[in-house]
Amino acid sequence: MRFGNTDQPRGPVGPRQGAPLTGRSKTILGVVVALLVLIQVVPRLNNTYTEFLWFGSLDATQVFRTEILTRIALFFVVAILVAAAMIGSATIAYRKRPVLVRGPGQEALARYQNAVESGSKWMLAVPPVLIGLLAGLFAQSEWQTVIAFFNSTPFGVTDPQFGMDISFYAFQLGFWRFVLTWVMVLIVLALLTGALTHYVFGGIRIGAKDGVFSKAARIQLAILAGMFVLAKAVAYWFDRYELMYSEGQTFTGAGYTDVNAVMPAKIFLFAVSILCAIAFFAVVVFKDLRIPAIATVLLIFSAGVVGSAYPLLVEQFSVNPNRAEKEREYIERNIAATRDAFGVGPDKVNYEYDWGQPAADPKEASKTNATLENIRVLDPTVLSPTFTQQQQLRNFFGFPEELSIDRYNVDGEMQDYVVGAREINPNTLRENQQDWINRRTVYTHGTGLVMAPADRVNELADDAGSDSGGFPSYTSLDVTGREGASAPAEVEQPRIYYGPLVGSVDDDYAIVNASGDPREYDTDTERYTYSGDGGVQIGGLLNRLAFSLRFTERNILFSDLIDGDSKVVFDRDPMERVEKVAPWLTTDEKTYPTIVDGRVKWIVDGYTTLDSYPYGQRVALGEPDRDPNTGAVLGTNEVSYARNSVKAVVDAYDGSVDLYEMDENDPVLKTWSKAFPGLVKPHSEMSEELLDHVRYPEDLFNTQRQLIAKYHVSDPSQFFTNDAFWSIPADLSSRGDQRAQQNATAPQNPASATNTNGPTGGIEATDDFVPQPSSYVVAADPKTGKPSFQLQSVFRGFQREIFAAHMTASSDPSNYGELTVRAQGPSPEPRVGPTQAQNSMLSAPRVAEDRRLWTQTARITEGNMLSLALDDGSVMYVVPIYAQRNTGDGEETSFPRLLRVMMFYDDQVGYGRSVYEALQQVNIDSSPRETGTAADGEMPTDTETRPADESSGDAGTSEGSAPTTPSPSAGQAGAVSQLEDALKQVEDAQSGGDLGDLGKALDALQQAVDAYNAAGGN
Repeated sequence: MRFGNTDQPRGPVGPRQGAPLTGRSKTILGVVVALLVLIQVVPRLNNTYTEFLWFGSLDATQVFRTEILTRIALFFVVAILVAAAMIGSATIAYRKRPVLVRGPGQEALARYQNAVESGSKWMLAVPPVLIGLLAGLFAQSEWQTVIAFFNSTPFGVTDPQFGMDISFYAFQLGFWRFVLTWVMVLIVLALLTGALTHYVFGGIRIGAKDGVFSKAARIQLAILAGMFVLAKAVAYWFDRYELMYSEGQTFTGAGYTDVNAVMPAKIFLFAVSILCAIAFFAVVVFKDLRIPAIATVLLIFSAGVVGSAYPLLVEQFSVNPNRAEKEREYIERNIAATRDAFGVGPDKVNYEYDWGQPAADPKEASKTNATLENIRVLDPTVLSPTFTQQQQLRNFFGFPEELSIDRYNVDGEMQDYVVGAREINPNTLRENQQDWINRRTVYTHGTGLVMAPADRVNELADDAGSDSGGFPSYTSLDVTGREGASAPAEVEQPRIYYGPLVGSVDDDYAIVNASGDPREYDTDTERYTYSGDGGVQIGGLLNRLAFSLRFTERNILFSDLIDGDSKVVFDRDPMERVEKVAPWLTTDEKTYPTIVDGRVKWIVDGYTTLDSYPYGQRVALGEPDRDPNTGAVLGTNEVSYARNSVKAVVDAYDGSVDLYEMDENDPVLKTWSKAFPGLVKPHSEMSEELLDHVRYPEDLFNTQRQLIAKYHVSDPSQFFTNDAFWSIPADLSSRGDQRAQQNATAPQNPASATNTNGPTGGIEATDDFVPQPSSYVVAADPKTGKPSFQLQSVFRGFQREIFAAHMTASSDPSNYGELTVRAQGPSPEPRVGPTQAQNSMLSAPRVAEDRRLWTQTARITEGNMLSLALDDGSVMYVVPIYAQRNTGDGEETSFPRLLRVMMFYDDQVGYGRSVYEALQQVNIDSSPRETGTAADGEMPTDTETRPADESSGDAGTSEGSAPTTPSPSAGQAGAVSQLEDALKQVEDAQSGGDLGDLGKALDALQQAVDAYNAAGGN
């Protein structure tokens, strides 16, 4: 190959024929441009305008303004730089073009040359401008990276390798990477544009005998190539910092190979890149292009040998044979960083080891009154159909698929309640209800909060085939006032215009304050006109046109129902509203309704998160996302830092959003508070009533539970060998079984199997594993023993089913967020874990026989298992059983009700229609909660039963008091003994293989069952 100068004196290159556009071509071009504007630009401008109005209705225009201005600035800066770099490169190449006569086969290039030469130089500018606009669209999405950089707040903590403050990794490194990426893009585009222009105008000639590059082409392209290599050198330098949160085999963060091989290799490649860039710049002086060619080969060779092969050799021959010792220092770093990033260190978690030693004493368990008196039997994940059927009122109302748990003070005592908001459900509107006028102006809101004490039902259930008893004892607070049992709170404004159910429908909206008489449905006899501050004014022509385009609905523009006072309410999901007002927050998957200041409020937990905390373990926040049909894992939102720094409160009536600070020491929250001053209110502005209803969030608790399973271990050697890790139990409820079965039968995609906890400990790395959900309960505070609203769960042994530890998080204002982990110490007799307890309960003769009979007439569902820690250092497992009668018509008129309560404690199974009865059977004498008498016209609210000496005979309900249940009588005890003997005979006959003996044993079993039922057995 020859390198030379192709510069020649300029001369004629042939006829210069312009290519002016005809009138028809101009018309077509104008129509195309107009259509592009209508299709692409107008909807975006319209959406921006309506979003501006939406933020204004929430007094959050500073958020919209800051975001939109930052996006616009990034768009134009990047678009102008990209276009300028490409146009500048093309212009330099064009001006330095040599004279060239095109030969045969190059007519297309000749025509393009002639067009440019004749004055159509805009052809050089159009492609760069279009590419610049496209680049700007990509760049503007990084607006949060830019804002965080300019408002960075120090953590006061440094990484153990470079000694850089964590804020460098959290807020600055990402910005510099962003800048470097676009610098490299600019250089590459300029290089390609210059090379193409030189080729078109003769500066580069493929196969030319007198040289390939002209002098101008050689200099321009060499300088651009040298600049790119310089940028690559900077990238190698930044690569060292990003090793601080790389994914390793055992942990997240730089390991021995990274520190001792990869980092030196990056520095070496940095130096080689500098030399390679100098070699390219040398072409400006020296005409020989072999110099940069050799330098490029050296860089590629170094990247392969030093950058890849050398670390691989160190890993294979130095680290793998001695990994436990080699990685010890770096495991310590990972443990310390992860504990700090997620708040699971000894300074944040109260660890109590050797808990429960010596063995449990059942007589002492009754002292745990705060726990035993508040055993929850209503499962919010099961009872939504029951709430819907019994409290729906009309077909267009509904409750969410999963209800919520909250607590209220009743007569000075804390009581947990199952709570559901009765929202409008657009999916259930039928026939003429779906007409635009009805759907958008009549059926606009839900009404009221429905709640039921979580530890009781209206009356005890008897048989699974009936529909009597076992239902929640409802209190309904709606526009008609209070209905049902006595209410734990009063509500002044029960109407619900905003909620997750109505917000689950895309682009759902309602027109309120419609002209004319009141038309919004309130009751069958009353109509209502919205009077709140929420919503966007839609009365003006401009706004009507804007929202008509947004919702593609012409009725908004032409309807006479809309006047100057009308408003449109949209974006009605509370979580969506919080995420728009505070786009830097990650919200918890669950929101819940409560009553504060006489209004229904939605509480949404907001997290500040990072995905780049040095040495912080990357885990999914909450449970992995799953396919709603198959349950298969779809993906995870992995983070390496999380804080529940914000509590968001969304008013269900006017949609207002209030953000309150929960962690004043969080540097991430401080950074965003600088960017949006005044958006997050101080913690001191939270009312006592609101504080009484905040809950420790489930997503964070589940993530911390997953990490504590591993990171309670402090010794790096034990951490490496896994022998001290714990595991999270599987979900043993019917819902968990269904999800696991769906996952197991779904087509398996190896790429979708995610291990959100690394290769060891915590949650199993399989699609069909569903972790046991954590549970909100009222139980004894681990320190004071007083009633406390807690979120709790248990651990099992590492890949074993024995009990390992019990974990709670307090939701009480006085010690909110305090984590307590009580772990079993070494014991010759390991305690029973939740799976073992479940198997023991289901295999108990009475339970097994009842379930066999019930399944003939009903569908049986087990609720979530509660694992309750008692004062004597033992764990009680409680599982409610629900029945849904088979009606033969798709079960449209049947819904779950509490049938029995199973209990496992001290190796004994308790089983009865009430908690009290089950406690008696495990030898715990705990008096039921005193409820007094019900008010006139109200249904009794307590299933807790009188002591055995106060009642006799079958369970019943006395007038004005809670239903009662006797303790097992002598006849029942004898029947139970006879039933157990009969089951033993059946087992012996089956093992013996004699059909005659088996027939006799089955007859004896039937007689025992009849005797048991006759004695009043369950």
